Amino acid sequence: MTADDCERVAEIRIRGWQHAYRGLVPQPYLDGLDITADAERHRTRLLRGDGSVVNLVAETEGGELAGWAAFGRYRDGDLRTGDAELYALYLRPERIGQGVGRTLLTEVTHRCAAAGHRTMYLWVLKDNARARRFYERAGFGADGAEEPFEVDGVEVPEVRYAKDLSGRQGLSG
Repeated sequence: MTADDCERVAEIRIRGWQHAYRGLVPQPYLDGLDITADAERHRTRLLRGDGSVVNLVAETEGGELAGWAAFGRYRDGDLRTGDAELYALYLRPERIGQGVGRTLLTEVTHRCAAAGHRTMYLWVLKDNARARRFYERAGFGADGAEEPFEVDGVEVPEVRYAKDLSGRQGLSG
């Protein structure tokens, strides 16, 4: 991802939120998401970042951005561990089911394994059944950890998923 991609990535993230979280988070919150402000946050983080967060984009053959993923070291509170974490993966809603998400997730997983991370984690809204199935098909499993997440005063808890990247058995279900 480059700074020039930030506007399109923000659009993907916001349209992804509006599509995936409809009925899960308050609609006024989703309606109020601002692509321009989100693009500026992405641009600032990208330009001021220390390289610890990797942002990948998926492009169509015609050069359209179809998806975005961000990952880095696992966040345990304010600490970063030796494990990996998928921070975000969003697609243009019209690209869902076309293999873009699977391709992005596969690339992230390969990069994390190649970097020597033994485990990869991600957080998903507990009630987001479609996303949970997607990650389960990719070999991730809920590991029992949950955390509260609040959007506009409404609790939308998240569950943690994990995948073993080291070849050990039993971690991800």
